[in-house]
Amino acid sequence: MDSSSNQFILDLGQEHITIQRRYEALGALNDFLIAVWFLIGSFFFLNDSLIESGTWLFIAGSAQLLIKPVLKLISLVHVSRVFHSNKTP
Repeated sequence: MDSSSNQFILDLGQEHITIQRRYEALGALNDFLIAVWFLIGSFFFLNDSLIESGTWLFIAGSAQLLIKPVLKLISLVHVSRVFHSNKTP
């Protein structure tokens, strides 16, 4: 058995890269919004009349933290489906 038979080559192509970049862009936008909600919420806590609104912003930011793993899972499933559909003749 030669060493070349132990190699595994995987070529997903341009479609994989395009899909991956779209999900990365969504993830970056999600991360940006999380930071905005927490930053604004933090400033709201400096004013007693805005504490309730700040709390809601923290809740919104925390809920958006759930979106991160969901986006990753959806991305993996999407790429897998594309790969398997391109693999079958």
